[in-house]
Amino acid sequence: MRAILLLLIFISSVGFGQDKYIDSLRQERKIKQEHLQDAEGGVLTPADLKDFKSVDYFDVDTNFRIKATWTIDKGKKFKMPTSTEREPIYRRFGYITFSINSLEYRLTVYQNMELRKKKGFKNYFFIPFRDETSGITTYGGGRYIDTYIHKKDTVLEIDFNQCYNPYCAYSHRYSCPIPPSENTLEVEVNAGEKTPIYHQEH
Repeated sequence: MRAILLLLIFISSVGFGQDKYIDSLRQERKIKQEHLQDAEGGVLTPADLKDFKSVDYFDVDTNFRIKATWTIDKGKKFKMPTSTEREPIYRRFGYITFSINSLEYRLTVYQNMELRKKKGFKNYFFIPFRDETSGITTYGGGRYIDTYIHKKDTVLEIDFNQCYNPYCAYSHRYSCPIPPSENTLEVEVNAGEKTPIYHQEH
């Protein structure tokens, strides 16, 4: 469900002008808020919902809608560490390089080998990362970006306004991939989801 919801966010922004893009992104954020607060949705337990108040976001900043160069560099399959003992099998598929404030950065792009087998996910990739906001204004366990990449692609649009927290940020009952150290950005990514807002008694 999480992957489908976030893919809808990604797809909905393609081809829109700036105003429509911002309106679309705000609408998708509203949908996510409703999804997390849906007692029937199964994401949060009743106990979680008592503490949880709201998803929190940075203001939409189109400067974080970035063109990145895609380089294929496949690695061996490996067990991705998670917040629990679960170790799903991933594979490095390559790198994206991009600039923020005229400085160049690189992130490794991965693919979940089990998810790859499912219909519609052959070209679906995963970018977990930390940055200098992690543990301060954003979730300490890092954030994620999902994207589609096809063989012919050499340049991608990476939209940090769409980066999201793992479900572990909302409930301890989830098992979430931990961003590898190589995906730590020495820059503040003031875009996308912040640390969730909880009620005062949390």
